[in-house]
Amino acid sequence: MTTGLQIMLLAGGLVGLGVALLVLRLAPAQPDLVDALARLGSARATPTPAAGDRVRGKERLGTWAMRVLPPGLWTRTPHRELALLRIPLARFYGDKLTFAALGLLIPPLLAWFFGLLGLGFPVVVPAFASLGLAAVMFFVPNYNAIDDARRARVEFSRALSAYIELVALERNNGSGARQAMEAAAASGDSWVFTRLAEELARSRWSGLPPWDALRALAQELGLPELDDFADIMRLSGEEGAGVYNSLRARASAMRSAMLTDEVAEANAVGERMTLPGSLLGVIFMALLVAPSLLRMLGST
Repeated sequence: MTTGLQIMLLAGGLVGLGVALLVLRLAPAQPDLVDALARLGSARATPTPAAGDRVRGKERLGTWAMRVLPPGLWTRTPHRELALLRIPLARFYGDKLTFAALGLLIPPLLAWFFGLLGLGFPVVVPAFASLGLAAVMFFVPNYNAIDDARRARVEFSRALSAYIELVALERNNGSGARQAMEAAAASGDSWVFTRLAEELARSRWSGLPPWDALRALAQELGLPELDDFADIMRLSGEEGAGVYNSLRARASAMRSAMLTDEVAEANAVGERMTLPGSLLGVIFMALLVAPSLLRMLGST
């Protein structure tokens, strides 16, 4: 027969597992480049059948919510981040409703579980907890989209610096502006090169200059580096200016800026790591001093 101690141990294990999963999700981690490119590339658009069913279910839920619920409910929608990640708005809203529903269900389930242990709560406690947790979890997809888009922008900047170098080499070999941009985009298979190739192909079909298409993409996704590159290529295409040195200098400046950001991030992580070390030292000193203090207090 299950004893009260076993139930309490099980409850403590579940709570500890939940806290560990939450810390694992919120802790900063260095994403694997290959995995990030695979998730943001073509593999992301072709999920497994089970994952595809879940995605379609969320999109149907989001489509229904967009049609029925008031527009003011969807506050602070990260449109640029969703466009960068290529997440449909309906799927994003479906995620928000799914997380909110989980927030509504978790407190009543916990209250029922603690009721089995004889630790009953008034009805008002899980009711208010459900509303509060649902409101918090309603914005979890916003955090996920902003965090994933931040990482995607970093990857985009790294790939863009290589792309600019390739364009400079193509221009130095005598290729025209559009030809150099299209050839450089076709030389890579990452999601960044694929996105650039798609925009350049779309501009060719529509008769739009390629630099205008890239400028529009930069404004849509919030990518200032791509906007600067489009301005350089506009000077090359419209005024016939030599841009080889400008492109090489721009790529070098981008790499230097990324290196500076990585060094600053590494220093910030190092500073955060000093706090646990200092705390451990304080605890060690307290353990050494505690017996002497106890003896002194006992003698008095």
